Amino acid sequence: MYVVMIASECAPVSKVGGLADVVDGLSRELANKGHKVEVILPYYDCMNLSTIGAAINDFQNNSVQVSVQCNGKQLLSTVHSAVIHDNECFFIKPHSQERYFDRGIYYGQRDDDERFTVFCLSAVEFLSETGRRPDVIHCHDWQSALVPVLLKTKHRHSALSQTKTCYTIHNIWHQGKTSEKVLKMADLEQVVTGKDSIVDDSDHAYINLMKGGITYSDIITTVSPKYASETMTNQMGEGMQKTLSKYSDKYTGIINGVDYDSWSPATDKLIPFNYDIDSIEDKYKNKEHMRKKMSMKQDFKPIVSVVGRLDMQKGVHLIRHALLYSLNNGMQFVLLGSSPDKEIDIYFHHLKHYLKDNHDCHIHLSHDEELAHLIYAGADMILIPSLFEPCGLTQMIAMRYGTVPVVRNTGGLSDTVFDAEVSVKPVTDRNGFSFDDFSYDAVSLALKRASMTWHEKPHTFREIMLTGMRTDYSWGASADKYLSLYNRISGKW
Repeated sequence: MYVVMIASECAPVSKVGGLADVVDGLSRELANKGHKVEVILPYYDCMNLSTIGAAINDFQNNSVQVSVQCNGKQLLSTVHSAVIHDNECFFIKPHSQERYFDRGIYYGQRDDDERFTVFCLSAVEFLSETGRRPDVIHCHDWQSALVPVLLKTKHRHSALSQTKTCYTIHNIWHQGKTSEKVLKMADLEQVVTGKDSIVDDSDHAYINLMKGGITYSDIITTVSPKYASETMTNQMGEGMQKTLSKYSDKYTGIINGVDYDSWSPATDKLIPFNYDIDSIEDKYKNKEHMRKKMSMKQDFKPIVSVVGRLDMQKGVHLIRHALLYSLNNGMQFVLLGSSPDKEIDIYFHHLKHYLKDNHDCHIHLSHDEELAHLIYAGADMILIPSLFEPCGLTQMIAMRYGTVPVVRNTGGLSDTVFDAEVSVKPVTDRNGFSFDDFSYDAVSLALKRASMTWHEKPHTFREIMLTGMRTDYSWGASADKYLSLYNRISGKW
């Protein structure tokens, strides 16, 4: 199978969030299984090319040049190449006075719609001009959603006409809503204007690039089965539920994988004491080390942790409540996170100052990779009270380290965490604690149940830890599911 990934991010060279890890992890696993994989990315001037060591090799400054028709003019792009984690990657650098990817930033520009339209046009042209004929092109989120549209319209009679497309939604909130100028830029006005295939469902004055990707792709995926069903509802579809329901026969959810080369307590170089299922007692050496590092009391108490972004999606008000509840109910609390929201950031800095003399608590309000690894290894529980969570990696990483997740039942959290007391799963599959309501009472009760189990049923708590450590959330199983979809749409099964 020959697969081309087209995306706006790929770790380690260009990473803003989980999308980058997915593109990298899935590509590597497919290659490990013997398939040919190439990745096409924008050439950002802020890419991480100098500090990633051996991850990137053979970077070519001038590989191929392609020309596309854009706004009635020819736009020239240079396509650079490199080998990243043994996969060949191509970086598209448009040459224009707009300097589309020379902004020192990945996203957040007023003309993001134009920037990624140029990227999609150039990516398809590069494949066409270089004679590449992938079996499947796998596109990710709205930034590459125009590719399936181009293949099924302008390129429907080209040599790429037999190539199938898979389109993955990583977060339904970000859809690429824009004006018809994008259709003009891409010379698609005569093909899609006035049709339901790409016009936004909520406001017909707008074009919706995600909707175009959904409509024109051969298969649609998202990053967990539960999130797939949730996004077809009025509560969580963000206006896309009608379109996703229409194409439900080609829509499915596949859980993301975890890179166990980076996240494994047995080999993790960022924790002081390595351990596995057979040496689980060494986990508590990390707990003791973490307390010393954070000037916390060495006490017979469970440590509840939070690792991640502090914003409304992550249930930031429930995190605040859980912190205070834990401290008032015989638990310790460790928080590692930062917020893009100024008001939230200010609040947590005030809270940190207020609790500065409390030795049952530690708050660290900036990203710290080494500290994240230590918290996964040293904490007893990890709290994830998200409003919504398409997939989530935090709970799967925590389980690998024997840290028990306490999560809200939504999205990928529901698909990976099964309550120790009330799950329909067999006892041998139960690996955490969960709650349904997005409320203070629900969080408090879940933490109370987890804490009581830790104190009163230590053997049960140990079995929950070990169940999580045994669970395989590596990319292997997820890649097999994607391969099954690729084979189905390309007629190779």
